[in-house]
Amino acid sequence: MDGNGDFEVNLRDRLILDAATVRPSSAPFPEILRQGRTEQRRRRLAVAGAALAVLALVPATAIALGSGEPSSRVSAAGATTPPTTAPQAPPPPNGPAAPATPGQLADGITLQSAATGLEQCLAMDAEHRAPEGATPWQDLGKAADYRILLAHRSTGNDNSPGDGRFIVAVKDTPLPTRLICTVKDDKASGLNTSVGKDDAPGDRAVVPDMNGGKLYLQRLSTEGPWKLPYRWGSIGRVDSRISRVTVTYGNATAEAALDHGWFAATGTLEQRVTEAPRIKGYDAQGKEIYDSDTDKYYDKPIP
Repeated sequence: MDGNGDFEVNLRDRLILDAATVRPSSAPFPEILRQGRTEQRRRRLAVAGAALAVLALVPATAIALGSGEPSSRVSAAGATTPPTTAPQAPPPPNGPAAPATPGQLADGITLQSAATGLEQCLAMDAEHRAPEGATPWQDLGKAADYRILLAHRSTGNDNSPGDGRFIVAVKDTPLPTRLICTVKDDKASGLNTSVGKDDAPGDRAVVPDMNGGKLYLQRLSTEGPWKLPYRWGSIGRVDSRISRVTVTYGNATAEAALDHGWFAATGTLEQRVTEAPRIKGYDAQGKEIYDSDTDKYYDKPIP
């Protein structure tokens, strides 16, 4: 063979030898599998993170959209009512208005129980209306016409045995009316009424109720010792000059509530007394402008 032929033979032999001795390394399958699993976890975390981001945006969007709409309300029974954009009409009144302060409802008497007692007394009055041809009967109206002024427990005496509750209610229209309702054994047992304007003489800034003794007299002096301690009440009218009223009975003084032109006070008497509650009225500067001790129309001695 010529030189070129020998060269080709030698090159071919060398390539065959190299092919037999040089082998490619095996593929690193464990490493490839580990990297694949890691990448799969990364993709799952990325997808989950995107879902959480979407969920986090939902409440914010709902709040922004709902900020101008009425929110859901929960009824007294606990059921949720759906929101509505229609204006809600106020419920029709079915009972008397509440007093100006919580303290005017004493001895655990609630507004609801006071309203029930007032309704019972009004019903009793309607049942005993005078027959035709007799003295005209004054329709006292409905409980919803009134405002509860005072309510507290009552103590029976010889003329009216049995303990119960006093409920005082007032209204301004069509005629000024004041009721003192007595409830015993959950039934109306008595009703004292005052209808029309108080025509008591004198220019008094405070006018104690003429029949207020029903609330603070347990019994007459001739009927024996009182049952103590004794819950008492005191009511009356005030005009615009009055900013504060105090009522002293026995050895204790109570701060009265001022309620739409009325005052109402209550307390507990710990000793027998010989005089009615002493009532004082003050103006906005704290000056005393009324004292029942100097009011000649106020009955001070206990009868």
